[in-house]
Amino acid sequence: MWLSFWRSRDRFSLEELRYLTEQLQKVQIVNEFNKDFVIEALRSIAELLTYGDQHDSAFFEFFMEKQVMGDFVRILKVSRTVTVSLQLLQTMSIMIQNLKNERAIYYMFSNEHINYLITYSFDFRNEELLSYYISFLRAISGKLNKNTISLLVKTQNEEIVSFPLYSEAIRFAFHEENMVRIAVRALTLNVYHVGDESVNRFITSDPYAEYFSNFVSFFCKQCIDLDRLVSHTNKNPSPDSTSTILAAVDEIEDNLYYFSDIVSAGIPDVGRLITDHILQLLIFPLLLPSLRIDTVNEREIGAVTCLYLLCCILRIVKIKDLANTIAAALFCPPEAYVSNFQAKLNGYTPAHVFTYDFKQSDDIVSGMEDGRLRVTVSDMATSSQVFPEDVITQNDCSISHFALREALLSYVTSGDDVQASGSLSVLATLLQTKELDESMLDALGILPQRKQHKKLLLQALVGEGSGEEQLFSSESTTGRDSIELDGYLQKLKEKYGVLCSFPEVVMSPRLHRNQVLDALVSLFCRSNISAETLWDGGWLLRQLLPYSETEFNSHHHKLLKDSYKNCTSALLEEIRGIWPDLIITVLCDEWKKCKRVIEASSPRRDPKCLLFPLQNSSSDDILPGESSFIAGERMCELVKVFILLLQLQIFSLGRVLPDRPPICPPSDVPENSHAKIAGMDISGPKPGTELKYVDAVPCRIAFERGKERYFRFLAISVGTTGWLVLAEELPLKQQCGIIRVVAPLAGSNPRIDEKHSRWLHLRIRPSTLPFTDSAKATAYSKVKAKALVDGRWTLAFRDEESCKSALSMILEEMNLQSVEVERRLRPLLDLERALDSPHPPEASSPCATSSNSL
Repeated sequence: MWLSFWRSRDRFSLEELRYLTEQLQKVQIVNEFNKDFVIEALRSIAELLTYGDQHDSAFFEFFMEKQVMGDFVRILKVSRTVTVSLQLLQTMSIMIQNLKNERAIYYMFSNEHINYLITYSFDFRNEELLSYYISFLRAISGKLNKNTISLLVKTQNEEIVSFPLYSEAIRFAFHEENMVRIAVRALTLNVYHVGDESVNRFITSDPYAEYFSNFVSFFCKQCIDLDRLVSHTNKNPSPDSTSTILAAVDEIEDNLYYFSDIVSAGIPDVGRLITDHILQLLIFPLLLPSLRIDTVNEREIGAVTCLYLLCCILRIVKIKDLANTIAAALFCPPEAYVSNFQAKLNGYTPAHVFTYDFKQSDDIVSGMEDGRLRVTVSDMATSSQVFPEDVITQNDCSISHFALREALLSYVTSGDDVQASGSLSVLATLLQTKELDESMLDALGILPQRKQHKKLLLQALVGEGSGEEQLFSSESTTGRDSIELDGYLQKLKEKYGVLCSFPEVVMSPRLHRNQVLDALVSLFCRSNISAETLWDGGWLLRQLLPYSETEFNSHHHKLLKDSYKNCTSALLEEIRGIWPDLIITVLCDEWKKCKRVIEASSPRRDPKCLLFPLQNSSSDDILPGESSFIAGERMCELVKVFILLLQLQIFSLGRVLPDRPPICPPSDVPENSHAKIAGMDISGPKPGTELKYVDAVPCRIAFERGKERYFRFLAISVGTTGWLVLAEELPLKQQCGIIRVVAPLAGSNPRIDEKHSRWLHLRIRPSTLPFTDSAKATAYSKVKAKALVDGRWTLAFRDEESCKSALSMILEEMNLQSVEVERRLRPLLDLERALDSPHPPEASSPCATSSNSL
């Protein structure tokens, strides 16, 4: 029979379809002998029906007339080989995906054959078979609409009692294979977005509603696994650490976007289910307690991971009730979430009320334990000076004033760099969450000033409350705001069992705003925080106070000014250090970047950066013998901090930030300088060019073992740049030579050998920093800074006097170079002069070039 299958016929013809159908109907059992024919017949039928759907409706008319779908089911029943099951599933998937005719789709779905295939007991131990089955289910879901979905469900008393496509698919929602999980998520979204009310009631009824709680529980496990991965990576970093964390982060964010897509389907009950499950299975028992818990068990999440997850949930899952509940939860103590919530991580019991007895609690002390911050908080009800300088408060405080909101601020004032950055990210995310009520932002103390004034102005215009009087007053809370916040706090108590016992602190937006400002100013005064994190703090400050200096008090001004002076002193040391010739260039570049960052509409850094392994190569003190690359990193970091503090000083006094730093232009080069005498042109010394070496000192140096060469040594500075020059004599020109070798003057660290008084040791650093050059930055990021080594020269002179003369020349030129750098930066180093000058020096040309005209 199947041999005649190969006889000559028109491949895409109704005759071919008729022949294949007749031969398939004759098959009574499928075994090893006829399976190849059956597989080829199934494949060809799918191909012919797809062709007929586009060219000739008679093909599908014949398919319906002969009830070929019934033959497909019969073939599956009599098949004894898995390959036929694979082909049948593939055939069905191809047909469903490619059929465009609505009548054809209705026929495919209008009998129980599809549901029979969906519920058939396939052997899913075969991974390939499972893959084909999931693709088959997903293909069906792609054709769902309000008309077709009714053909796949069973009803009783006008209520759906069975929906095999959905119920069978969610069985694989947590399969170990990621592609299977992705396909199931796509299928469920297709179901949710149909918008059929009966189906919506079905998926939110028991036991199918458990899918949402199970998915949130699965997501919780992913969060815990991410935290363990981050913790392990920080302890044992490897070259693949970042990519491994990124893969885990991508999957977590994909699941959050899945939650968001579910909510966008507009099914009210589903939105409430997801909100409740996220709060009761993740936020309350895992994330919020992790902001303070001291001991670590297998169910707890580190503070940094917790901060990242809070940012992601607020940024991705667009649910107003969820965002406002999380914000309201920040007014409660962490202990309110610890006891019964952590005992119910696999389920929740909203009927129970969990309270926290403040009287039985010990005072909170400041310190770091196991990556979690414990804080001490003073009585904040009467003072805006909550976080003076680097200290939080005294130890005799009352715990009744400690809430999670204060924990976030304590990370800013006393946490490490990553914790401070994470806390700033949470505050920034809250500020930018559109689903969050402005009254909640106001209560948290992070309502932007422009929104605050707009709200009060509108209230004044409509005659509501005392908005006109409050517009320029020290307190801006309205009765409506209090009611909105009280409503969420009451909901926390009644629905979720969380009790907040200090409403008198909650209802003090002005006080809370002062606390945020105090914390930010305290952050800018810290010396152990990276410039990147400080810039994030600068962005948040500008969002809160975009155009007014009225909320800065004298204490703020003093702290900022003291911090600026300390940074200025450190910058002066760098001017005498290894990289003075690049300071102005770096400062001009970073000035523009910093201004763009703090004036941007959104933060520049993704919260996922919190999770990556730290690079602390530049955090150590720079010693004379250490790598210039490390010193360069620290110089750039210091310049970034200096720029931020200076811009904050200008901003805090109500001045407009200039587009370029107000530095002095280059000065003229003295006629008696070595550069003038040597006849050097504006481009500086270059190998192969001629120069006069009136003051040059003869010396010897060996660049290769056993091969000494004789040169004339000269140290030259022109403005902010300088060079060490080795030139060979020109026999036909007296006092002239050809430049052979050039190296940077700055950072040369000249030193006469202790045992050989005619030897001069020099350190030779590169002319540029690789991480300031965009073309080299990528390659540099793959190499640890401490692996990069500076060059060394040892010059041998004729006598001790010549050696001392060379040393004196180097020190003199280095001093001239540093003095010029300091002169040009003087308007920035002298704050009063920089701010009081009505016309600061123009900086476009000075920033464009680091060399002076000769």
